[in-house]
Amino acid sequence: MKTKEILAGGITGTTFMTLFSYLISLADGENFSEPERLGQLAGRLIPKLDKQQSQALGWLGHYGVGLLFALVYVELWRRGKLKPDLKTNLWLGGLSGLLAVVVWKATFKMHPLPPSLSFNKYYLQLVPAHLVFAVFAGIGYQILKRTNHVTDHQ
Repeated sequence: MKTKEILAGGITGTTFMTLFSYLISLADGENFSEPERLGQLAGRLIPKLDKQQSQALGWLGHYGVGLLFALVYVELWRRGKLKPDLKTNLWLGGLSGLLAVVVWKATFKMHPLPPSLSFNKYYLQLVPAHLVFAVFAGIGYQILKRTNHVTDHQ
């Protein structure tokens, strides 16, 4: 059951976060897509990868990190440490966004061939993107819980 909860939260949250990043990219005219940036970084580290392979790695990495965040969230929700409500999830998203900024800054700093982009704008969009992630991770988790609750009682 816990695996399904992590998958529901992680996939739902990551999907809506990615959609948000694409919409911000369209509005701003700069690419803020986390999976595309991860793929770009992977392709520059492993030049033997073609574009399709590096982008696949970027998407796998992005969803993998989303599942790690969801693992933490689900643990907190299941143990009753936090409720999967809107207010709590906004706090989780804000903290996750700040953590993401720290990790992305370190990644770009350590990478031998970082992309040229407006780093401050990229970091700035990460916080609301993670707010979206946390809210939708909570929604995915709650939908699964309700669905299982209904099917368990039929």
